[in-house]
Amino acid sequence: MGCVDLKRYIDILKKEVVPALGCTEPIAVALAVAKAKDTLGKDVERVEVYVSPNIYKNGMGVGIPGTGMVGLDIASALGATGGNANAKLEVLKDITSEDIANAKKSLAEKRVEVKVKEVPNKLYIEAICLNGNDTSRVVIKDIHSNIVLVQLNDNILYKRKVSECDIEIDKTDEMIELSVKGIYEFAMNVDFKDIKFILEGAKLNKEISNEGLSGEYGLMVGKSLSQSIKEGILSDDIQSYAMAMTSAASDARMAGCMKSVMSNSGSGNQGITVILPVVAVSEKLNATEEELARALVMANLVAIHIKAYLGRLSALCGCVVASAGASCGITYLMGGKLENIKYSIKNMIGNISGMICDGAKTGCALKVSTGVSAAVQSSILAMKGIQISNMDGIIDKCVEKTIRNIAKIGSSGMVETDKMILDIMVSK
Repeated sequence: MGCVDLKRYIDILKKEVVPALGCTEPIAVALAVAKAKDTLGKDVERVEVYVSPNIYKNGMGVGIPGTGMVGLDIASALGATGGNANAKLEVLKDITSEDIANAKKSLAEKRVEVKVKEVPNKLYIEAICLNGNDTSRVVIKDIHSNIVLVQLNDNILYKRKVSECDIEIDKTDEMIELSVKGIYEFAMNVDFKDIKFILEGAKLNKEISNEGLSGEYGLMVGKSLSQSIKEGILSDDIQSYAMAMTSAASDARMAGCMKSVMSNSGSGNQGITVILPVVAVSEKLNATEEELARALVMANLVAIHIKAYLGRLSALCGCVVASAGASCGITYLMGGKLENIKYSIKNMIGNISGMICDGAKTGCALKVSTGVSAAVQSSILAMKGIQISNMDGIIDKCVEKTIRNIAKIGSSGMVETDKMILDIMVSK
């Protein structure tokens, strides 16, 4: 593999697999507000935030780190009181109890307003901070940390040219040129030293998983599964262990735990679901650090590849994409080759492709556990040479066409579904 390809794959990993604290939709809102606060250069008297329907959907019911509260209102208020814009998706990592108290006070005084704005971009955030006659404005589009406009009063301080169409993700040529075959060859042939950094994601996500297993977060899906293993209700096998480890991390994160996770394609839950099932299987199979690193590289890149076609926010749950990536990593750890990995992807897409996204919330841990279960099952079948036939549903003989099929359904075919989900959520 040439050095150009090597650099391209590593650059993609370093761009798309990054630490994030809290659910990335409200965190992106906090980031926009924090940047607007810095731009204003004085105390913020009022905050106005306008978001796309998909951002609103994913921010309504999720816990905000350190606050014991949920939603975009408190995320916006925190961005104004203690947000560190330089920390990007870890914007709230430095918040203090005083920052939280001031944020809650601003909500009580009705100085923070969040509204839905109908825009072409599924990922859109517009944050406005005001003090007297001074106004600052920051816009994020398409990628959670992608600031495209910074404005103070009538002066545009920064503006990035972006397409006004609904691009949803930075679909650079290098992202679209990814393929399952290319990912496999890279993961198999790259020097271990060049990908060892990916193990940091395993460490980070394992830490929040341990937190979820020891504490009482959300629905306690992971903790309950783990206890059931100890009680003999569930077997202490690869599947149960992977489900417990992964869903525990989601339990903690979605309930507002103050621990960062390694995200994938702008999603913390996706990062958890890509990485931790692979970690769990590597532990059960006594894999080496190098084998784990190669499996994680494969899992993350496959998820990134599918997500590049699907878009960052859609009516299709990101767990489908993430667990498909995880299944590829698991298959490799089981001794699978390229054909087995292709089978894993087809089996996953033929299995849980109908899982909808109805916003970020504690219940996401249940979907995560379902995705992990399917990932292990798909790998087991793939290792026996079993794949869903191209005569079945949306599965094509070509794995790349199969990926494009599921992406087409999630990005275009489920547009009305997405609207209906939001209508149901806001009318409760």
